[in-house]
Amino acid sequence: MATYTGPDDLSGTEFIETNFAGSVFREVDLSGTRIRGALLNGADIDGVIDGLRVNGVEVAPLIEAELDRMYPERTKLRPSTPDDMRTAWETVEAFWAPTMARAELLPEEDLHRSVDGEWSFVQTLRHLVMATDLWFGQAVLGRERPYHPLGLPATFITNGADLGIDMGADPSFAEVVAVRAGRMTEVREFLATVTQEDLDRVREPNAPPGWPSPGPRAASAYLRVIFNEEWAHHSFAVRDLDAMG
Repeated sequence: MATYTGPDDLSGTEFIETNFAGSVFREVDLSGTRIRGALLNGADIDGVIDGLRVNGVEVAPLIEAELDRMYPERTKLRPSTPDDMRTAWETVEAFWAPTMARAELLPEEDLHRSVDGEWSFVQTLRHLVMATDLWFGQAVLGRERPYHPLGLPATFITNGADLGIDMGADPSFAEVVAVRAGRMTEVREFLATVTQEDLDRVREPNAPPGWPSPGPRAASAYLRVIFNEEWAHHSFAVRDLDAMG
């Protein structure tokens, strides 16, 4: 399979009678894309879906409802009160526990193996370290240098080295698990005593370099991003572990 990567900007391009059968679009921006008269037999779409219409029907609410039916724990990950925040984090820890136990039985090389070009299990854990540092360490706690060197940023974050991340790092599973456990403990301890006032207080984003993108948000909004990241990447991790057999 030929591979095309940035910085080509194809926004606004019209593709007519083009054969994309079997193609893979990874980390692409398809916002506002219009597809007409297409064959999508067997297509598999994974991403942030909002406002997508298929044959005139907005599908995002249908997808969310079906995901909630299939995975009822998701309904606990949209909290707004302190007690519900604590329940949400307990839910996160509960669905990760058996998956981590499963991973610990695998050979080290399998934990570093990519399935279909996706992140390995170790890389997924590293990304969640980065996500916690970003949305909790920086956005909620306001730390100026919150990032652990072993964190792994999303591909659209290109200034990882400026943030103190070791972009050439290749840590062991045990090293990453130790860092990840520390981050999870920090969130748990914060939520143990959090008040409604703490959750409702609006945080201004730190000055660049860094994320999230500019815009004041309440701490509760940042925490819900973390819960969503945890659920999504746990789903990816389980999918890939199942594929390894």
